Amino acid sequence: MTHDTQSAPEVSQAVPAHVEDTIQAVARFHATHEADATRLQRLIEQLTRRAGQPAFLALLTLLVLGWIGINLGLIDAGRRPLDEPPFFWLQGAVTLTALYMTVLILTTQRREDKLAGLRDQLTLELSILSEQKSAKIIGLLEELRRDDPSMPNRSDQHADALSAPADPDAVLEALKDTQEPVS
Repeated sequence: MTHDTQSAPEVSQAVPAHVEDTIQAVARFHATHEADATRLQRLIEQLTRRAGQPAFLALLTLLVLGWIGINLGLIDAGRRPLDEPPFFWLQGAVTLTALYMTVLILTTQRREDKLAGLRDQLTLELSILSEQKSAKIIGLLEELRRDDPSMPNRSDQHADALSAPADPDAVLEALKDTQEPVS
């Protein structure tokens, strides 16, 4: 990746170019995820965000208390209430609202899980690549040490072990072996 100040604003002059490039790559990763969202997904996420605000809780509380107050007030005035206690219609409305809230949250969470999965995959791939690069660097340093006539030729078993890249499949199997079985 090259440092291109024309395509995105600089993060900070104190941030090195390679860090800024990484920040911009992550921003593009998130922007692509947002651009892939359908109008319906954006609407659902907007509704979920609004429902997660304290004002929404206050509004719901006011609506429920208002509904109860109006109906109790009508009873006190000797008139027929819209919804008699135990407020069957209110219970139905609250249940329907809870159902919609659940579906909104699950839909939003499913899309966010997709992003998290991509992020986890990227992190895993970069970790494996970094481990391979580190092993290569250690191997090259050991080779340089052995080839330098001014350095004593000694065997470093630890460096030899570290210079061999780990087998991701073997690491995964070792992790599985250490996990307790789920009953």
